[in-house]
Amino acid sequence: MALEAGIVGLPNVGKSTLFNALTAAGALAANYPFATIEPNVGVVAVPDPRLDTIQSFIKTQKVVPASMRLVDIAGIVKGASVGEGLGNKFLSHIREVDAVCHVVRCFAGGKEDITHVEGSVDPLRDIETIETELMLADLQTLENARPKAQRAARGNDAEARIRLELIEAITPNLEAGEPVLKQIASGKLELNPERRKILKGLGLISAKKTLYIANVDEDDALGEGEHASAVRKKAEAEGMEMVPVCAKIESELAELEGEDKQEMLEAIGLTEPALHTVARAIYRLLDMHSYFTAGEKEVRAWPIPQGATAPQAAGVIHSDFEKGFIRAEVYSVDDLVALKSEKAIREAGKLRVEGKDYVMHDSDVVHFLFNV
Repeated sequence: MALEAGIVGLPNVGKSTLFNALTAAGALAANYPFATIEPNVGVVAVPDPRLDTIQSFIKTQKVVPASMRLVDIAGIVKGASVGEGLGNKFLSHIREVDAVCHVVRCFAGGKEDITHVEGSVDPLRDIETIETELMLADLQTLENARPKAQRAARGNDAEARIRLELIEAITPNLEAGEPVLKQIASGKLELNPERRKILKGLGLISAKKTLYIANVDEDDALGEGEHASAVRKKAEAEGMEMVPVCAKIESELAELEGEDKQEMLEAIGLTEPALHTVARAIYRLLDMHSYFTAGEKEVRAWPIPQGATAPQAAGVIHSDFEKGFIRAEVYSVDDLVALKSEKAIREAGKLRVEGKDYVMHDSDVVHFLFNV
């Protein structure tokens, strides 16, 4: 399952520095290609200590964490929705991602004297600028979609009628400055599974969940300063999450390994690179969790949506596994820690046999039986 998150922000907020640090962090796990796929697309791991725990009991050739794609989207400027800057080019990229990572500048100019596009550092103003551009882009999308939906609805197309209803419900609230995600949270926009699917098809950017990344000064790595605190407060009010990151520090950490990296982390007061926190936060934002497979060749974490059934989880490995699913043999990482081996888990009666209706749990270790 290819998860994708887009990194957005105004110019000169440290967005590309952060992207480069994330995709350069090759030390997160062995035998995994952490690199940029294209100039603005990279793959990052979701760090998970449970993988090492499993490998300590089941010796394997390699460890493969869950991963996601990151897209570094060109800096958004005021007026982007009507073609300023790279205009619609960035908008088409954002429409394709599952979540948005909004990098907000919370650092001063520093020695490099990095100029802010607005002339001063004000993260809440910057967030509002980006949000406004995304809502204006969504209004344009809805305006373009309305005539086609109206024609199809007149022809008794049931799906088109629902699409038109959504367009008519969303538009006035967007015009009033309320992003789609807030409309859903406030109950102004009610969604059942069918409406949710049609809404997704509209590709509205302000309907995507957002992780705020506060790019902080080197002396505020924990994000306790005034600017970062303001972003954290806004995120909490929206039911979102904020992660403080010093992109400059993370760039330096990405080049270090072993004791050198640990010494630098301790000097800063961090237990791990902030980028690990970012990767896990995006994972949570998308309501994902992991199950594991373990054998002689590899121990691997597989990303699945919360609530996924055993056949759906098997389908993440290969579509044939889902089609031919028979049953799943399941135990937990905790069972492995307690009993030390799969053999002991079987003998203790802790290996569960689950069928098609089984809802997967975080930390499940699974063997799938299937017939193609």
